[in-house]
Amino acid sequence: MMDRTDRHFRYFMRQITRNTLLYTEMVTTGAIIHGDRKKLLGFSKEEKPLVLQLGGDNPIELAECAKIAQDWGYDAVNLNIGCPSPRVQSGNFGACLMAQPELVAQAVTAMQKVVTIPVTVKHRIGIDDRDRYEDMAEFVRIVASAGCKNFSVHARKAWLKGLSPKENRNVPPLRYEDVYRLKTDFPHLFIEINGGIKTLEQVSECLNYTDAVMIGRAAYDNPYLFATVDRDIYGETNLPPTRHQVVEAMFPYIDYWIGKGVKLNTLTRPMLQIFTGQAGTKAWKRYISENAHLPSANSLVVSQALAQVAQ
Repeated sequence: MMDRTDRHFRYFMRQITRNTLLYTEMVTTGAIIHGDRKKLLGFSKEEKPLVLQLGGDNPIELAECAKIAQDWGYDAVNLNIGCPSPRVQSGNFGACLMAQPELVAQAVTAMQKVVTIPVTVKHRIGIDDRDRYEDMAEFVRIVASAGCKNFSVHARKAWLKGLSPKENRNVPPLRYEDVYRLKTDFPHLFIEINGGIKTLEQVSECLNYTDAVMIGRAAYDNPYLFATVDRDIYGETNLPPTRHQVVEAMFPYIDYWIGKGVKLNTLTRPMLQIFTGQAGTKAWKRYISENAHLPSANSLVVSQALAQVAQ
């Protein structure tokens, strides 16, 4: 979810669901230690509960960043062992670390020593030729022995050579049964399933076999999918917001950040898919794309775009 789950997308999602656990995009340890932390780590209190997702392979640096995450107010820190991109591999982190479970365990131990918030791990079911269920189970066993209790499992293997990151999200077949078996074999662990889940019906089915469901690309492509999650998954009784109410709730936020010098098209990019599957979605997108770049653009542009879509 690089370049997707930034703070503006997360705030927007909070207008749709109050309870869903949200994640940052993956941030490398080097960026946090040496970069602009306010830009990289800043968030609005409305975004919580919120997890910082880290990329790195150095236990000392990961521990330092976990402590920083806790100090900034994050609710958990997640170590990404799932990203297969060549750039990530060149830094020896992401999915390639599935071949080094002992190093991942060392990192988890180092992080847990300095924080009280949960340290979790996101990984694939396998990489390259290390894709037997037994290989994944051994990875989980070793990392769990270091104290990690929460694993988010992308139910596809990753080919580190030969497939692009995009292809690795679609080409390797989904193997939900491997994740279900993992929960059966490790009942004391919190096992979350990820990959190819696009409907709440799928969510409900997966929850029969796992503890939680993580949704990535579908959340960006169809954010209103989450409109009934607070009611149907978390048991709240409030009526779901309408799409128009979601957009209108963003107006003060938009004008606040416009006042801080942020361009409107940056703020509206996460909102473009709110009318996915609805009549008027093309007009909505077109009006924003034609006007959001104008120097004086503010929430009035979004209001006028909203008028293109019947309630």
